[in-house]
Amino acid sequence: MKMQLWSVGKPNEAYAKAGIDDFTKRINNYFSAEWHIISPPKNAGNLSETDLKKAEAAIILGQLQKDDYLILLDERGKAFSSPELAQWLQQRANESTKRIVFLIGGAFGVDDTVMKRANHTWSLSKLVFPHMLVRLILAEQIYRACTILRNEKYHHS
Repeated sequence: MKMQLWSVGKPNEAYAKAGIDDFTKRINNYFSAEWHIISPPKNAGNLSETDLKKAEAAIILGQLQKDDYLILLDERGKAFSSPELAQWLQQRANESTKRIVFLIGGAFGVDDTVMKRANHTWSLSKLVFPHMLVRLILAEQIYRACTILRNEKYHHS
């Protein structure tokens, strides 16, 4: 199973990059994982919130493959404990899911077309975090879930 971690926005900032890179490298010991940073449209500053979300949606939907399992990160989604996330990932693997795409939307969230395309909406927290921290938390939590599946010592329940 391949994991794609997508985020709309700027490249990783230095304060988060080292952690994101480290956890992504660790995930690769379990599953193939890579980041894809989606640049906002060139004219983003001139667009209304609605038009910006539509433009970002066109880019996202254009890059998704038909069989991709899309997980949208959104504070209104379903929350998991770390062991629940591990079980959830194992279910995707058991179903022979080829590629999972974890998506962190743009500054204003995502357009309804992306919401409707999502197979699952996941909330890391009811709190709203900066994109860079969400990227770091996402990578760490996926790594944690992998260690839980292998019964390794990283996670302490």
